[in-house]
Amino acid sequence: MKPDQDVPSSTDELMTVPDTSSPAYAARHPLTRAFDKFASLVTRWAGSPAAFCLAVATVVLWVVTGPIFHYSDGWQLVINTGTTIVTFLMVFLIQQSQNKDSVAIHLKLNELIASHRAASNGMIGIEDASEDELRRLAAAYLRLSGAGVAEEKKDPEDSKEPPKHS
Repeated sequence: MKPDQDVPSSTDELMTVPDTSSPAYAARHPLTRAFDKFASLVTRWAGSPAAFCLAVATVVLWVVTGPIFHYSDGWQLVINTGTTIVTFLMVFLIQQSQNKDSVAIHLKLNELIASHRAASNGMIGIEDASEDELRRLAAAYLRLSGAGVAEEKKDPEDSKEPPKHS
């Protein structure tokens, strides 16, 4: 274990600290920080109208050059290879941005849960639960919501407040 991992931070108490390979730890290693910054820039640019126009222009240029190269195998190979390489690399860049967004959303949700007195703090860090645990929780909440609906039908005056759980 590394020495800096022995000292728990204040967020370790919530057991919601993301894994060290996540974007939340990008500041700890220069290469990871550089990749995070690069991935953010590329994914923002890739979703822009300029990037779309460049992609359309590339395809149009490729189509226009078809007759010049007699629609040869080499001409087809250029677009196939180019799009395959771009797609392959973009998968990793987009996944890095998605991971970062996911960590940020989980931390924001954890803050909301922790700040609301009636909310179940057991939901903090739930993203690390197994699929079976998530299914059991979902079923429990469905039963809870069904019980609330049944109570509303019986006596609407008594069920103005949502059911509380901890």
